[in-house]
Amino acid sequence: MGILKYFFGLLFLLFSFQTYAQQAPVKVAVFAPVYIDSAFIDNEYKLGNNNLPKYILPGLEFYNGVMMAIDSLRAEGQSVELFFYDTKSSKEPLTSIIQKPEMKEVTLIIASFNNRSELKTLADYAAAQHIPLISATYPNDGGITHNPYFILVNSTLRTHCEELYKYIQRYYATNKMIYIRRKGTAGDVIQSVFEEQGRTTPAIPLKYKTVELTDTFSIAQLTGNLDSIQRNVVFCGSLDDNFSMRVVRTISAAKKFPCTIIGMPTWDGLQLIDDNTSGNIEIIFSTPYHFVRSDKAAQSIIQKYKMISFGRPSDMVFKGFEATYHFVHLVQLYPTSFLQHLSDKHYSLFNEFDFQPVKNRSNATITDRVENRKLYFIKKP
Repeated sequence: MGILKYFFGLLFLLFSFQTYAQQAPVKVAVFAPVYIDSAFIDNEYKLGNNNLPKYILPGLEFYNGVMMAIDSLRAEGQSVELFFYDTKSSKEPLTSIIQKPEMKEVTLIIASFNNRSELKTLADYAAAQHIPLISATYPNDGGITHNPYFILVNSTLRTHCEELYKYIQRYYATNKMIYIRRKGTAGDVIQSVFEEQGRTTPAIPLKYKTVELTDTFSIAQLTGNLDSIQRNVVFCGSLDDNFSMRVVRTISAAKKFPCTIIGMPTWDGLQLIDDNTSGNIEIIFSTPYHFVRSDKAAQSIIQKYKMISFGRPSDMVFKGFEATYHFVHLVQLYPTSFLQHLSDKHYSLFNEFDFQPVKNRSNATITDRVENRKLYFIKKP
């Protein structure tokens, strides 16, 4: 019943807006894919009390985190007026939503995207209206250029690859390194960034052997490139989870090869990574989000969420909470210079940010977007 309660609260919000203060509130528009039309016919909930499709959960959880942050801001006496919109509404497409009169009054847009076209539509609007747009969860720039109002919190694949290259240079430059790639075109982007880093780095470029494997590679095809005497560094340059996990399982089972396996940001949350207990390997991957659930702020959110929904909050709840709490505070603290203070630590909760302008490759005087380059490197076990 907790999820159903949230859905009814959400339904009300979609047809109105909540004002939490009387005097000059900061007006914030929040967008997330909650698929409200999939759950309701008019005002009647149609999915049943125990039936909630998985595709609904990320957007709904993000919304839950946003609303919990609004409650916290209100408790602190902050003035906030929130407009929430479902990016998957069939009755109100995004192109119609941005024409609403209240959209011209907002000073901040926070969004959880899962679609490139939606990202571009809203980013173009934000640029035209000079409204900062916080893309809180989507690790994709959507091909956006010439837009200093587009702020990407979840770092792009290029940024991850660049920072992983530097990380390996810093800590594993003298180790034997194997670059594993999956046969096909999907890994070309990752490999091209690595090669570009090798050409442009001011330090000594990494030396590594590239091994291309198919999905059905044999144990010998992989372990034949490993050294049993010294620790191997294996970089898995693939976004395919099944391929990546086959690499991890194969090396984990080959007990005589000590390995550090470095992988993609998509490895965060993969069950095999969490369950790894092999003594011969350590696993490292990068992420812009590191939620330590044992700290005081996280425990407060966990307990509050449990009271409301009788469940455990996912990372999307924390992302919605952090984006709303952090950036609304900064808009209030720096009303005329918000874009210059995106990395400010005054209201940091779980993660620190390092927002840097991404310059246009053809014209370095033009900012294509602003991107968070602060990454955490998670090591397991």
